[in-house]
Amino acid sequence: MWAWRPERAKKVAGLYDGILCLLPFEPPYFEREGMKAAFVGHAMMESGLADADGASFRARHNIPADATVLGLLFGILASLVVGAWPAIVEYGLGFLTSTTWDPVKNEYGGLVMIYGTLATSIIALLIAVPVSFGIALFLTELSPSWLKRPLGTAIELLAAVPSIVYGMWGLMVFSPILATYVQQPLQSLFKGVPLLGALVSGPPVGIGILSAGIILAIMIIPFIASVMRDVFDVTPPLLKESAYGLGATTWEVISKVVLPYTKTGVIGGIMLGLGRALGETMAVTFVIGNMNQLNSLSLFEAANSITSALANEFAEAGEGLHQASLIYLGLVLFFITFVVLSMSKLLLSRLKKSEGKKS
Repeated sequence: MWAWRPERAKKVAGLYDGILCLLPFEPPYFEREGMKAAFVGHAMMESGLADADGASFRARHNIPADATVLGLLFGILASLVVGAWPAIVEYGLGFLTSTTWDPVKNEYGGLVMIYGTLATSIIALLIAVPVSFGIALFLTELSPSWLKRPLGTAIELLAAVPSIVYGMWGLMVFSPILATYVQQPLQSLFKGVPLLGALVSGPPVGIGILSAGIILAIMIIPFIASVMRDVFDVTPPLLKESAYGLGATTWEVISKVVLPYTKTGVIGGIMLGLGRALGETMAVTFVIGNMNQLNSLSLFEAANSITSALANEFAEAGEGLHQASLIYLGLVLFFITFVVLSMSKLLLSRLKKSEGKKS
């Protein structure tokens, strides 16, 4: 009980003649009420514990700085494996290659969701990376001074829009526009072409893998563009001015000076966007179609993703194989994300080792 609070100190003063205080700031509260108060302290307060910090504790006991993060990571992995174990025992790795998802027959396979997750993320990156690069290039090299700040702020504000708003906008506004002005003309243009015709086949309703990929691209552009802009800004002006002085064009300065100097940060920004795309749920759920079928590889076909399947079915899945299969999907998504981030880390380390070497 914090008896030194004003209203409580007055009440305590009416019950006792004096009090021994454990904290140094307590006596004045009681003395104002005409009560004798003496500070005696406490062993815990004088032990130096209050001044301790986690870094010194880990150093004394040889605990790695990232031990907490690693422990949490392995804890999440273990819980996913335990939850998915019935499905792992039932299907094994065949779960990853099966397209069957039938809760009525209690038969499950994750290929449809895995394909939808990877396809939408790849489409998002193919669109977002060039656009983000153009935005960052314009803001750092070409934009007038009066436009840099408001335009940069406007792009960053796109990241603050909730994903469900992107999903509703994609379903109600973007999908009809995509169906009318993109999908139908593409089908007419590539009709009969062997490979491209298959990619644009299917009903042009504006809902499917392509729509989800474009919405994801719009969502991750602010992240990638902001990182690229920031790393372009840290390039020493002397390097760029020297290149301009030697007669280099803006594109030559970017490709020969800025990009080699900032390649680590650029790749990091792209990986940040890819991680966001892989884990996005609500926006994709609105526009991907949520159909567990893989009849063709058409970008216009309705499909499903791992996150959408979890969002739609997990609350209604009963204990048993259905719930275990959904957790198995979560484990697969965990593995995909881990592999992507590990590959990016390996790439960044190799780039750092090669810095300063002749190409």
